[in-house]
Amino acid sequence: MTKSTDHQMPELDFNTPALKRHRKIRALKDRMASMGIAVGGNSVILAVLLICFYLLYEVMPLFSGASIEQQASYAVPAEEQGDSVYLSAEEQSEVGMRVTSLGSIVFFSIADGSVINTVENLRTDAKVTAFAVESDTSRLIAFGYDDGKALIVKHDYRTSYPDGKRKITPIVEYPYGEEPIDVADFPINKMSLRDGSDSLTVVAIGDSKSAITKVSKDVNFITEEVELSEQITELPFVADTASVLISGDQRYLYVATRSGQLSEFDLRDFDNITLKDNISLFNDDAKLVSMSYLLGQSSIMVADSSGRVSQWFNVRDNATNEEHLTFIRDVKQPVALVGLAMEQRRKGFATLDERGIVAIYNATSTRQVIDEKLTDDSARLISFAPRANGLLLEDSKGLHFFYVDNAHPEVSWSAIWGKVWYEGYQEPTYTWQSSAANNDFEPKYSLTPLAFGTLKAAFYAMLMAVPLAICGAIYTAYFMAPALRRKIKPIIELMEALPTVILGFLAGLFFAPFMEENLAATFSILVVLPVGILLFAYLWSRLPQKVSWLVPEGWQPLLLIPVIVLLAWFCLALSPVIELNFFDGNIRGWITNDLGITFDQRNALVVGFAMGFAVIPTIFSITEDAIFSVPKSLTQGSLALGATYWQTMTRVVLPTASPGIFSAVMIGMGRAVGETMIVLMATGNTPIMDFNIFEGMRTLAANLAVEVPESAVGSSHYRVLFLAAFVLFIFTFVVNTIAETVRQHLRKKYGSL
Repeated sequence: MTKSTDHQMPELDFNTPALKRHRKIRALKDRMASMGIAVGGNSVILAVLLICFYLLYEVMPLFSGASIEQQASYAVPAEEQGDSVYLSAEEQSEVGMRVTSLGSIVFFSIADGSVINTVENLRTDAKVTAFAVESDTSRLIAFGYDDGKALIVKHDYRTSYPDGKRKITPIVEYPYGEEPIDVADFPINKMSLRDGSDSLTVVAIGDSKSAITKVSKDVNFITEEVELSEQITELPFVADTASVLISGDQRYLYVATRSGQLSEFDLRDFDNITLKDNISLFNDDAKLVSMSYLLGQSSIMVADSSGRVSQWFNVRDNATNEEHLTFIRDVKQPVALVGLAMEQRRKGFATLDERGIVAIYNATSTRQVIDEKLTDDSARLISFAPRANGLLLEDSKGLHFFYVDNAHPEVSWSAIWGKVWYEGYQEPTYTWQSSAANNDFEPKYSLTPLAFGTLKAAFYAMLMAVPLAICGAIYTAYFMAPALRRKIKPIIELMEALPTVILGFLAGLFFAPFMEENLAATFSILVVLPVGILLFAYLWSRLPQKVSWLVPEGWQPLLLIPVIVLLAWFCLALSPVIELNFFDGNIRGWITNDLGITFDQRNALVVGFAMGFAVIPTIFSITEDAIFSVPKSLTQGSLALGATYWQTMTRVVLPTASPGIFSAVMIGMGRAVGETMIVLMATGNTPIMDFNIFEGMRTLAANLAVEVPESAVGSSHYRVLFLAAFVLFIFTFVVNTIAETVRQHLRKKYGSL
């Protein structure tokens, strides 16, 4: 008799206090983890957006418009002294000066027009018939008289602080004595002067004659006094002269007629002054209004009655090695101009037309920053304050002072990304040169050579890194023995920990000169090494199996180490022989002279090796992980169906791992684009646009590292550097976006494998 017992399982209680407490704690941890991940992710996104907005905040003022605002208006100070022929202001824009047609100098308060001091006609025995300004910055002016003499005067300003308040006292000085200088034997109608450290040149033009005077300055070594000696010679006469200019180096004289014919004289041989060239400044029926030098005395600005202002400067002809005055660019107003004023510290100028509209331009960028009507009455003169933050304007009602806010006129899209014809250059170029040793410098803010240098450095680095890193990762992940892989992979990844400053140091101070001395070896290694490795692999495959099986499967790469060392030593040993027999013992000279290719010791080839070495670990590590992560079932299934290892690799493994491989390449490229120290120390930092592998470059990142600490906060240079950083940011963003798009496409395409 069988006895059956019914065993009933006890019911589990999932609502005990301990389990409830455990579930609450776990739910709390889940919420905290979710919140932490969300906060961290959003913080990263917010940080990136804040960086972007901050860069835009610093960049936007470059392209903001200028403004002009009237500060004071009053009757012409000391109007009884005559009509104004010249206006000026001192550094602080507190004291103004006007020169009158009667030869008087009137100093006045810019705030209210009250007269501070008046220096009346300096000569009572002669009549003023001409007036000239050496330059606004030198403050040197000259009066020409009807007896053929000229008096040179300098206006200056002394600052004192009585009772703790600033007081500016204007003074008049006579750098060449209070007695006038004989410059002609006829009444002077037009004149010009140019002062230098060694001599003073004065040109006087009358009704039918013209003369030039050179005052040489000799220092007495005993008394250390400056002794002056005059030399006068006659000039070829130019009828109907409207304007006269002497070049800043006193080598050339320019005489322009009212119809726009310009005669250029060579002054280098003072005893035999010859007509060098004769050109037309404009081809229509316009009349010359004004002709004056831009800052630096290199560019001549010509204003005519048609409303056009054209820029001219000397350009050297390579065929004749002679300089010729060349038209560069122009700007246009719709009506006739009546005045032209130059900025004293920038390449800017202002035009005044007969409608009373003032337009302010920058000559380099050709950017118009202001075009406003400032007066309803007939305007006569305009003049900039020394800092270009103020503008004096005289019309029939009186004198007006305007505050000008114009911080960055030299920056425009065309100046940043387009070709610009800079002073002293033979043609328009892409140039970056943000500073120089003199104050007359023309800033060159073209980002094109920096962007080109960035792409060039990244190209050569990726050209070296991508094949080595990807091929190495394929072999390590798929063919190498697991025991060897566990040693090789960490060693290669450890390379990424090397500071790039050390790599740059070694590349610039060791590898660059070593490569220059062994150019033949460098190029022979690039050929011999791959051929030698393939030849060794072929010979190894032809060895008897009892020999080849002595090396375990997957350990064969260790045999390449002595092969590579031996081949490299062979190329280095053979380098002098190759150079002597094929390149006359000087391969660098052969490259430069025979091929016409310039060679710089720190060049793109050096950067390719050094930066490629830095990028290889990144690409290798990500690619190796992507290949190694391909499911073994796919490879085993492919092999089971009869595919070889190579067919499995190329048709199964690589397509499956392609999203990861593409990401590795893009991350490596981002690393190459943003690299700073290697390109800073191994390229020579020359911002040139040349794809020559033997020339250096300057990248955006290296330029930021070099120049940001030296730039003045808020200056155009400072903000253009932030624009370069923004360009680098946008470039990285675009590359990453494209990379993610392609990666998602590849994942979707090969995800079904």
